[in-house]
Amino acid sequence: MATDRTRRRTWTIGASVSVILVVLYLSGGVVSGLRSAANFVTSPFTWSVNEIARPIGHMFAGAINYSDVVGQNQKLRYELGRAELRANQQTALTRQLSELTTQLNVPFVGNLPTVAAQVSAVSPTNFAATVDISKGRDDGILVGMPVVADGGLVGVVTATTPGGATVRLISDVKSLIGVTFGDGKTSLVVSGQGVNDGLGATSVPLTSAIRTGTVLSTNGLDGGLFPPGLPVASVSKVSLTPGAATYNLSLQPLADLRNLLYLDVVLWEPST
Repeated sequence: MATDRTRRRTWTIGASVSVILVVLYLSGGVVSGLRSAANFVTSPFTWSVNEIARPIGHMFAGAINYSDVVGQNQKLRYELGRAELRANQQTALTRQLSELTTQLNVPFVGNLPTVAAQVSAVSPTNFAATVDISKGRDDGILVGMPVVADGGLVGVVTATTPGGATVRLISDVKSLIGVTFGDGKTSLVVSGQGVNDGLGATSVPLTSAIRTGTVLSTNGLDGGLFPPGLPVASVSKVSLTPGAATYNLSLQPLADLRNLLYLDVVLWEPST
């Protein structure tokens, strides 16, 4: 009986294998069938990998595109910054040219040669008033030369180096300037009163036809520190002390001593 059972099992297995082989043959062969079976088994995994890989790919592509956008934005910001810098530089140059043109408008020097210089430092106190300029001995500037700006006389050179100089302003308490007005027959001495007090003159004869608004200019006397005709100040107040035989004058400098950016040094010496 065991032999019959074994025989039947063998026959059943053989029949089943035969059926499977026939099916595989009809569907394209054993290899193709195996491939189909493998595809059937692995297709869910392939779908899952694709579904996972697709957003990851998109993510990397987005990251690369985002990096490109960031780089382009940085380049645009750089170009915009350069354009703004050029615009600011142009504005600064235009303003500087305007200031230079204004402050170096000194037709009153006539044919006297001048050297333009920029103010590099300002050192005013209530009594001493000086500025440093960007030109010196190498440019022909010597101690004693007058310095002017738009409006009139600014001061005199008191010290030099090869590349710079110091100018004592006319408002300095050590400053003394010989001036005249009108027909030039009367000469006065204008003295500095300190940075905050302007200029003054004393001992003005009562016979002088001087009044508020009168302009005083350097007299250019022989041996004087300045050539003739440089505007210095205008009269802001005429004072008369009762019983005195002379006037006292309060004067306003014609050059703006508080906002000096550029100056002209007049290449003139008293002996010339």
